[in-house]
Formats: sequence, C-alpha cells, structure tokens
Amino acid sequence: MMENQLSGINSQPMIVKFSQPYSNGIQSHNLSRHTIGFVLRGRKFIYNGDIRCEVKRGEMFFLAKGHHYTEDVPEDAEQPFEQITCYYSPEQLGRILSTLCRNFDLDVSNDHSCERCREANYVIVPTWSAVRNFFATLNQYIKEDMFSRDTTAESIKMTELVYLIVTRNDCCIKNKLLSNVDSARESFEQLIFDNIFSDISIEELASRSNRSMTSFKKEFRRHFFEPPHKWFIRQRLMHSRLLLISTDMSISEVGIECSFPNTSHFIKLFKKQYGMTPASYRSSHIPAKAM
Repeated sequence: MMENQLSGINSQPMIVKFSQPYSNGIQSHNLSRHTIGFVLRGRKFIYNGDIRCEVKRGEMFFLAKGHHYTEDVPEDAEQPFEQITCYYSPEQLGRILSTLCRNFDLDVSNDHSCERCREANYVIVPTWSAVRNFFATLNQYIKEDMFSRDTTAESIKMTELVYLIVTRNDCCIKNKLLSNVDSARESFEQLIFDNIFSDISIEELASRSNRSMTSFKKEFRRHFFEPPHKWFIRQRLMHSRLLLISTDMSISEVGIECSFPNTSHFIKLFKKQYGMTPASYRSSHIPAKAM
C-alpha cells in the first residue's frame, strides 16, 4: 500500500509499517498529513529537483504535507525495504503538545534555525538510542497487530514520539515538528499544494486565501522563497521530469498531466529549465532506467 493512500484515512494519528520487496523506481506522493518515518531496512531516497538525499537504515526523516518524490530500495532480493511511518495533522500535534505541557509541565522551546529548515519541505536526521528503541517497540506492536485492536495505544505512542523529539536538543526535525503547530501557515501552504496542478489563476488563489494580490505575493514569497508563477512552473516541470523517466506517457500527455496543455510551450519551458527537450531528457535516462 502506497504512502499517499495512507496519509489521511481517519482523524487519529496513524502508525503503519510499509514494506517494499523490490525497487519500483521514483514514486510521487501527495501527502495530506505530515510524516515522520524511520527506515528499518534498506535505503530511501528523497528527491528535490536535482538533489537526491539518502535515508539510511536506522535514520529518521520528516516529510511535510504536499508533493514528494521518493524511491525505496531493498537491501537485496531476499530482504525487502521496510519503514515505519507516523502521520499526523497540526490539530493532532497541537493536542499532543497541550497534553505534554499540561500534565508534565513540559517547557517546549526551539531556537534552531538553518537554511535546510527554512527552505526544504523534508529533513533527514540521525537517530539516538531512545528513538531507535522506540521504533523497535513500534515494530513489535505492529507485528502483534496492537493498534488495530486499541487506538489508545496508537495515540500514546504518537505522544511518546513527540516527547522524544521536543525534549531533544534543538535540531532540524524538532524545528519542523514545532513549526507545524502554526495553523495559519498550514492553511496557506495547503491551499498552494492543493492547487499545484490546477487550472487556477494567482488572482483566484489570492481571493481564496482572503488576501489582496500584494499581500498574497508577499506571503507566498515568505513561505516558498520565490514568486508564485516561477514556483508553480518549477514544481510542474519537476513533476514532468519524473513522469518522463518513470512512465511511457507521450510528451504531450506529460505536458497535459503537469498543466501544460500547449505542448510546444511545455517543450520551450522544459528546455529553458533543464537545457534539453523533454524527448532528449527521456532518451538520456533510458539506459539508467533499464538497469
């Protein structure tokens, strides 16, 4: 079962184990919740434009709501890729933090800031012994099917994971976790992510976010670090590039799928961004795809 099918099934925190027996290439996911994952076996790759970041066995990763491109690689033919994934919404996180602060007098603060936290919608971090032990316990819970019989156990384990992260020294994953509590930020970013491939104008997006055009563009740059039109084009071209190397869709079909109905315009934009036509890009990756 794919991650993007699991990310928003119910209103409770969700903890699942994902297993992939073979390498199936780059996959596109549209997550409706934030994700914290832990690689039990194999390797995971997270793609961001031309950057490919590896999550090794025993490492933890965070994926924000929205579009992501990942690849899961098993260790060998007899040992599948495995990860445990924890999904949550800002509302669920807010309730967990409120419980921790109220019942355990927890003082949550965060002074961490770095370029990755500000700009990336994912982070990868090495784990510490308490977290490794936590995910080992989760793995046992899942093997014994405890969460399907007791949803309270799932909520308790999610609370424990949040506690382990927020009581850690300031770091990227703690910063990402705590930034999720900002519901206004969530609402704005979700509106944008939901419309990456929609036929909608910037003016309409501004209206839906209850902002003037000037205010919308300023807020957009604060969240995504570039103007709306440029960001949308880049996101769509990134998706088109992955479709070219992972599907047999025609160039025009890829363009339409990525909100470029005019094929010649799509080719022109693609060549400007990547220095070659979509057909050339696909051809240059055929040997790699066949390996």
